[in-house]
Amino acid sequence: MPDVHEIAIGQAIYAEIVASQAETRSFADTQLSTRDGACVTFSGIVRDHDADRAVRELEYACHPSAEDVLALIAGEIATRHPQVSSVRVAHRTGLLQISDCALFAEVCAAHRAPAFAACSDLVEDVKKHLPVWKRQVFVDGTEEWVNSP
Repeated sequence: MPDVHEIAIGQAIYAEIVASQAETRSFADTQLSTRDGACVTFSGIVRDHDADRAVRELEYACHPSAEDVLALIAGEIATRHPQVSSVRVAHRTGLLQISDCALFAEVCAAHRAPAFAACSDLVEDVKKHLPVWKRQVFVDGTEEWVNSP
């Protein structure tokens, strides 16, 4: 389990870059607070296509600062959404197969509306700001890097 960072009284932040599917599953195991009435999760799953091209596998590489950036993003979400009790996020690196989880996000709150809003913002901010690059390998043997400088 990653370190817990407390942002405000009662808010917990978990953020980690993980290297295996087992670590992503373990990260998703949650013990809810008794004050939580809603827990919204998102799993970004490796799909078998991108537009009209068949995908065989993905590989994610990240900048050494990625875990710190992920924690900052999660902290910003907690600050922006003070109604949430916890923000959890994990992003995979390395080689991923079809149906593997690449991004796991979870936000818990007393009520569903703030949990949904914060989880949506979390996923969008991770996609926009996390220094992670994706290599897609296609069934035809070609490949491309996505979001790389």
